[in-house]
Amino acid sequence: MLNPSTKLHYSNLIKNEAKRLGFEQIGFAPAGYLETEAPKLENWLKKGFHGQMSWMENHFDMRLDPTKLVPGAKSVISLMFNYFPAFIPYDLTAPKVARYAYGEDYHFVLKDKLKDLMHFINAQVGEVNGRVFVDSAPVMERKWAQQAGLGWIGKNTLLLNKGKGSYYFLAEIICDLELEYDGPVTDHCGTCTACVDACPTDAITPYEVDATKCISYLTIELRDAIPTEFAGKMENWAFGCDICQEVCPWNRFATPHHEPAFNPSPELMDMKARDWHEITEEVFKKVFKHSPLKRTKFEGLKRNLSFLRFGEV
Repeated sequence: MLNPSTKLHYSNLIKNEAKRLGFEQIGFAPAGYLETEAPKLENWLKKGFHGQMSWMENHFDMRLDPTKLVPGAKSVISLMFNYFPAFIPYDLTAPKVARYAYGEDYHFVLKDKLKDLMHFINAQVGEVNGRVFVDSAPVMERKWAQQAGLGWIGKNTLLLNKGKGSYYFLAEIICDLELEYDGPVTDHCGTCTACVDACPTDAITPYEVDATKCISYLTIELRDAIPTEFAGKMENWAFGCDICQEVCPWNRFATPHHEPAFNPSPELMDMKARDWHEITEEVFKKVFKHSPLKRTKFEGLKRNLSFLRFGEV
């Protein structure tokens, strides 16, 4: 067991290196079973709010207990990386893409940075057993970020930071190194219901989202035809949705990121409405070669665009 001064020393080293790598916020929480989250997750799944995201039902215990992902784990290191863009595509009438998808796929960009941080930890501390995660395993990342003091989980179920907003990717390192732990953050949503009121598909109730009504789910995760009940409610979103973030008062503090990999390509910036609706598979593969838009595939994007134009597939 490490003494307090050693834990503090290692914690400061890791925080400084994480910020050098571009992470704006980093915090530590003790690894353990998220007992209060178990009934919430079970209830959400029973309601069927996960829709076709069947993986949400898998590894229930692992999702709640990081020591099952990394045996002997003592700490969850949570990190935030800004993706708020300085610019949006020029044609405001064109189909919209969630801001997180403007640049390169964040899974690869951030995983490389986490691996660099893990190498740094091993070099400074000695052999540390740990794994890095970027939205790629059963980790309740928003809850761990809250436990690590990075923010609170808002009424739109996103992590909100009082001074920075919510346009952030979350990432984790689960490891067997003891650290100086940060305390959880309290809720600062107050009586605000801006996200609930603004959602055009009524997907949000305070602190819960029915994914089967969420525009992000409908345009990315859903593999079937988009239900006709959502015709005229998509607000021109072709991939993902930022509405509940755009109306959140805390996002008035959002500032542009400094990561070149997340800058939109010139081709994306220049795409007009007509370019979107006439897009070919060849153009799709070229423009979105390294983009998160690959997730929906060409056929999925065409389905979404067709639904936006005609209200049905």
